Amino acid sequence: MFTQELHQATATVHNSLKHLNLPGPESIDWLPTPFEGDWGYGTAVCFKVAAEEAKADQNIKVPHRAQEIANLLLDDLQELEGFDRADAVNGYLNLHINTSVYAQRVTDCVISAGQDFGRGAKKDERVMVEYAQPNTHHSFHIGHARNAILGEVLARLVEFAGFETIRASYPGDIGLGVITCVWAYEKFHQDQEPEGVHERGQWLGNIYTEATTLVTPKEDETEGEKQQRLQHDTERRTLYKKWDEGDSHVRELWHNTRQWSLDELADILKILDINIDVFFFESEVDEPAKQIAEELIQLGIAEDERPDGPVIVKIDEKLHLKKEKYRTAVILRSDGTTLYSTKDLALAKDKFENYHVDRSVYVVDVRQSLHFQQVFKILELWGFPQAEKCFHLAYGFVTLPEGAMSARKGNVILFMDVLAEAERRVRAIIEEKNPNLTGEQREIVVRQIGLGALIYGMLSVDNNKDIVFNLDEALSFDGQSAPYIQNAYVRANSILRKVEGLPESTSFDYELDPTEIELIDVISRFPSMLQKAAEEYKPLLIATYAFELAKAFHHFYHTVRVLQADVEQEINARLRITAAAKETIAIALNLLGIEAPEAM
Repeated sequence: MFTQELHQATATVHNSLKHLNLPGPESIDWLPTPFEGDWGYGTAVCFKVAAEEAKADQNIKVPHRAQEIANLLLDDLQELEGFDRADAVNGYLNLHINTSVYAQRVTDCVISAGQDFGRGAKKDERVMVEYAQPNTHHSFHIGHARNAILGEVLARLVEFAGFETIRASYPGDIGLGVITCVWAYEKFHQDQEPEGVHERGQWLGNIYTEATTLVTPKEDETEGEKQQRLQHDTERRTLYKKWDEGDSHVRELWHNTRQWSLDELADILKILDINIDVFFFESEVDEPAKQIAEELIQLGIAEDERPDGPVIVKIDEKLHLKKEKYRTAVILRSDGTTLYSTKDLALAKDKFENYHVDRSVYVVDVRQSLHFQQVFKILELWGFPQAEKCFHLAYGFVTLPEGAMSARKGNVILFMDVLAEAERRVRAIIEEKNPNLTGEQREIVVRQIGLGALIYGMLSVDNNKDIVFNLDEALSFDGQSAPYIQNAYVRANSILRKVEGLPESTSFDYELDPTEIELIDVISRFPSMLQKAAEEYKPLLIATYAFELAKAFHHFYHTVRVLQADVEQEINARLRITAAAKETIAIALNLLGIEAPEAM
């Protein structure tokens, strides 16, 4: 909002440092300062200069010297256009802005930019975010939803921040677990097929649970039960071998049942407004992965211990680390079959060479942390510069107050069931609080609030932490929740609908209420918060910001008379604050994948 003025301030500081024969840093960062009677920006550049001097003279005390440098620079900053005054405090240089000027600039900037407010300048890097990739032959549960939601929000953030963004999905469509489900389908349910996309997907999940039970040892199993279990285990492994050999019948069974899972996934992604650009499949990288293992052996990166042992990469040794950190990674079993690590190496190579990806983000649960550390380091040893910008966005597990979930045990909490319950509760709330909202409009709002509550519940907790998902809390209109944020948008919209048009840019030259100051302050922080969330891959920052923005608007709404102010200037100013808040809330909600309802 004060980009040009800050560029001029930066140039002034650089020129002053040069004139004083002081070492100047390559860049100068100006950060917003907390409101204390006025707004402004501050920089710690003097500490950088003092620290550079201290390298040559150990007698220099950096804090004291920073204040001396700040005092030397101060005079040249006093006459900068756009700022009221400058000061030097504890080594920091601060530029102060008149309150009414700042308020007007912020609101004008938001209203002028519209849905592009906060959008970052185009970056010269391409980012691929990989997410929404449950194993096939399961049903989409609430844990899968956290993965999909985190990935989509991150993709929206980096895209809005200016990065070219590719959304990718890598479903696990093969492996012993998948084949176990195919085996049970063929043995016990051949030619059966429920009607309905989600019914088929959920039915496959039940078959998977049934099959897993049949091949899992019991503590008190009889000899007969043991023999039956071993027979089942032999049958499924034989089926897997046939798949690996390309048996047409097995491949057809696998392909048809896989499609049921993919159909269900496609419908849920549509509900979540997720549009994947490219699908990779685990079954497609198996052969390329084997070739990569051989290449790494030839390059001396991997060691071949077959037939008695596997193909391994002694990562710590190759990196010349004295302490164990990345350990030894197995990239090929002794029988020549691949592992997850082998396939991820093949997938990364595809991303870098065929999609020209500069940054690759993997949204995968926290259990895979060591796995990705190893993969990234092998990519580095292999010579891919992009390895440095590979990132594992880990996330914790989702449970409900009833307890943990397990697909093997059959007690998973399905996403569609949670969404249906959320919508049922929202419908009851609307019938009580807004009975005039009926028909199609009501059902639209029910979906917007119910789905929004579910999404925000997955984002309002740090991704590294586990979530105990409580639907009552997620649907609260008073706490940190999507309905609370959506309600702020609805309230702002209701005010603006009462006027014929938004007043033109107006003066804020009056004594602003503390709630006006708070709201303007929060709005002004959105562009920098967006960039920080995108650069650090932290969706939580925007989820928290959206709540803080909504809270500031609710304070404003309950305290300030917008349309009943005594002076027209104040009415016009407050209408523009309301419009700026509404626009920023809408942008934040959209980045979170949550719709802004017109009524509630």
